Amino acid sequence: MREHTLDPATLGDHVDRLFRAAWALCGSREDAEDLVQETFALVLAKPRLIRGSDDLGYLLQVLRNTFVSRHRTAMRRPQTTAMPEEVELPDRGSARRPEDAVAAREVFAHIAALPDAYRDALVAVDVAGLSYAEAARLLGAKEATITSRLHRARAQVARGMDPARAGVLKDERA
Repeated sequence: MREHTLDPATLGDHVDRLFRAAWALCGSREDAEDLVQETFALVLAKPRLIRGSDDLGYLLQVLRNTFVSRHRTAMRRPQTTAMPEEVELPDRGSARRPEDAVAAREVFAHIAALPDAYRDALVAVDVAGLSYAEAARLLGAKEATITSRLHRARAQVARGMDPARAGVLKDERA
């Protein structure tokens, strides 16, 4: 297996994919920006020797590990209340297509609510754009396992996005 040093100059090539993966993990655009920034700070803090030629896979693994570490740290701290959404500044990209921004927030919120195994598979394949084989290698699972997790994750997100199904779920809880 070939080893090479991670080139800091090429990290910018992966920002969009890492941001989408972070958004799916966090469920919030702001938290995703912080997570990507923290991931880059960790990676750039010292030279990294990468096995193989998969810089994106390595960066996604660092991103996921950073997310898990932040989540564990946050769970040990007292919980705070979030700022009201009215205070949030509008995103320039979403100002042109506000319905797309609303839909994206809703989808990412449903993805973030998935169980860890399903969320990780969905983020790796559908959000970050990895192949099933790459996702299986990155997540330490068989390719068939990734396939079934993706199917179940997609079904759960679709059920969450279906307004008719949401009404049925509310009725079932009552």
